[in-house]
Amino acid sequence: MTTLYVNEKTGVDSSEVKGTEQEPFATAAYALYTSANDDSVKILVYKESDEEKKSDVELASSKDKPEVEYVEISASALKKAKKGADGLKKKAEKQAAAAAKLKEESLNLPKVAELDLSSIEEDKSLPKAKKIKLASLQENIGIRVLVRGWVHRLRVQKGLAFITLRDGTGFLQCVLTGDLAKAKQTQELTIESTVAIKGVISKLPEGKTAPGGVELKADFYEILGLAPGGEDAFTNKIQENADPSLLLDQRHLTLRGESISAVMKVRASFLAAIRRVYKEEGLLEVTPPCMVQTQVEGGSTLFKMDYYGEEAFLTQSSQLYLETCLPALGDVYCVQESFRAEKSHTRRHLSEYTHIEAELAFLTFDELLEHIETLIVKSVQYVLEDPVAGKLIEQLNPGFKAPQLPFKRMEYIEALQWLNDRNILNDEGKPFSFGDDIAEAQERKMVDTINQPILLTRFPVEIKSFYMQKCKDDPRVTESVDVLMPNVGEITGGSMRSYNYDDLVAGFKRENIDPAPYYWFLDQRRYGTCEHGGYGLGTERILAWLCDRFTVRDCSLYPRFTGRCKP
Repeated sequence: MTTLYVNEKTGVDSSEVKGTEQEPFATAAYALYTSANDDSVKILVYKESDEEKKSDVELASSKDKPEVEYVEISASALKKAKKGADGLKKKAEKQAAAAAKLKEESLNLPKVAELDLSSIEEDKSLPKAKKIKLASLQENIGIRVLVRGWVHRLRVQKGLAFITLRDGTGFLQCVLTGDLAKAKQTQELTIESTVAIKGVISKLPEGKTAPGGVELKADFYEILGLAPGGEDAFTNKIQENADPSLLLDQRHLTLRGESISAVMKVRASFLAAIRRVYKEEGLLEVTPPCMVQTQVEGGSTLFKMDYYGEEAFLTQSSQLYLETCLPALGDVYCVQESFRAEKSHTRRHLSEYTHIEAELAFLTFDELLEHIETLIVKSVQYVLEDPVAGKLIEQLNPGFKAPQLPFKRMEYIEALQWLNDRNILNDEGKPFSFGDDIAEAQERKMVDTINQPILLTRFPVEIKSFYMQKCKDDPRVTESVDVLMPNVGEITGGSMRSYNYDDLVAGFKRENIDPAPYYWFLDQRRYGTCEHGGYGLGTERILAWLCDRFTVRDCSLYPRFTGRCKP
């Protein structure tokens, strides 16, 4: 039996490496690829020892070097590695086929033009080119312009070349003719090279298609940065249907794709729309800290850190700080990163996400629900009205229907009855009873079946956070709400906050939380308390709903989740 060693820290994925303990590979996928996915091959992966976990100072003072420990790869990691090996095999086969085709074509085609692009001079008699972004094409038809960007698509023919240019604001088809097309550099141009092109924008003749219905007939162009070809070509780095983990490793390149970049543009429009609604509703934006020493949503999901010798955490929520702003600034909101150390691999969880949170004073629970409805409906309306984002949502999510007021109201106890009536069981395989948490699968089943936004309210005290206000007519439940959307589930959670000092202290006691570090939070109930409530919206979850994405990972620029903190 062949044994191959893998060490992510010191290994190298290369055909020159043998995969021995002295010369390990960097990834299990490459190790399997070199062995042609042979099931009899034994894969041993590096495991960090307790010695290696010591600080640099400890290691420097130690005489003995820590031993490198290898353990047999786990079944789940092996399964993932086999997928990766299959991807590498397909990539190699594709490269070999492309090389063979290129060799065959080179025997039949004339020699590449010797004309050098740098020898072609710009016609100085032409009008000066106006620098524009591709977003403003329609306003510059008939004008000689200078456009700069990346080669998104490329088709080179004899005496003619078509470049689809991308600059982040739009796409433009550019046509090169004559010497510009015949030049050696044009014949060897590659996808994702950066170019500067001058020419006149014109409308396309009827029957022809191109982005925006226009094209640029180039009279001069320069190559600003030539992207690699051959084995390192962009199309070899980013392949359709590649393993998701490999695509995430190349996230800096996959962002250039039309779908992910479209989601990012919708994201920008949505955040602008949220801020617009908050301004209309009279809320003020503030920026709470991300480094904290108190918990909000349970200690098990805190990211711990050393803060100058003190214990601190990355914030789970800015809620407590927003509450302290109410007496000074009135109703407030923030758009801030939150961090949850949940070891969850579901399609709607991230370890770092953009949290939109708000706190409002002097309002009732019903008024809070109406405010949340208004925020969601108006924000979506503004995004759909955006000339860029609205069209992108049509492409990404054809048939999307904006939510309408009012949302369906459903109490927790009614949801239990709905689930039990349809024999939908809890996670223990039993009918739901009061106090059970409604897990994601059952929640999604309910909202997808009802197929409309739901305000799910009045959850039991024991399954909600310590700060939530109990209902006056039933102290077993809280004035709490989850907003559920079809196809994505929960996108928003909120509640009225416990405004009585003694009630809040009792909440701390119930959750076994030391109230001492929360003195500043308790002071909000001592120095002029009032009824108030708030909520948090998960930006990525809302985008998954708007853009019809299977996972929230597609809605984050560089997603962070269990096992993923690169690039």
